[in-house]
Amino acid sequence: MLRAAGIGAGDEVVVPAFGNVELAEAVVQVGAMPVFADIDPVTYCLDASCVEAAVTPRTAAVVAVHRFGRTADVGALREAGQRHGLLVLEQGESEAPYEESAQRRERAAYLDGKLRGVRTPDGGDGHTYQQYVVRVPGNGRPDRDAFARALRAKGVDCRVPVKTPVHRLPEFRRCLSLPETERAAEETLALPVDASLTRRDMQRIVSACNALGGPIAVGSTTVFGV
Repeated sequence: MLRAAGIGAGDEVVVPAFGNVELAEAVVQVGAMPVFADIDPVTYCLDASCVEAAVTPRTAAVVAVHRFGRTADVGALREAGQRHGLLVLEQGESEAPYEESAQRRERAAYLDGKLRGVRTPDGGDGHTYQQYVVRVPGNGRPDRDAFARALRAKGVDCRVPVKTPVHRLPEFRRCLSLPETERAAEETLALPVDASLTRRDMQRIVSACNALGGPIAVGSTTVFGV
């Protein structure tokens, strides 16, 4: 994609540091320099205002990465690109079949209504919940890593979506502040919403989370199509 766009030696490409080390590596492989910009804390995608702040005379392109089933604000990024003469490229996610996406949304809605003590994701327009990502703030409750270990001990298959932002990796280390990226890397946790999960599975996830992060929710009127 970068080569086809004519990106090469001497160019800078603005990319997110929240995940996707492969993208930064691809920029380097075509001879360009990756420049990291901060993310929107709701969508976890590039923030257009932060992209503009990262632009230099050498900037040739920005790559908008869609994340967790939420789309980047491509309209705002294209407007910024027009102001600065930049190419705006997109890196999408694999599309799930309609029925699977519908089931994921159903399970996500259940978690939205039942979870306590964690911050649930903002659904937004067209969220497909490729991952259901919550925030576990370190505000006196267990921190994210301890929370994740406790959930796994209870049989909940959770995972940390981004362990280390790319700008903190040794090969791409930069002395810059990306506060939303760093906060998201410290607080985010992906909970399962796979279409194969049964109602009992979902109740177990809620009970395990709420026992750690807040009062245990009781009762359910949601019936899953399983």
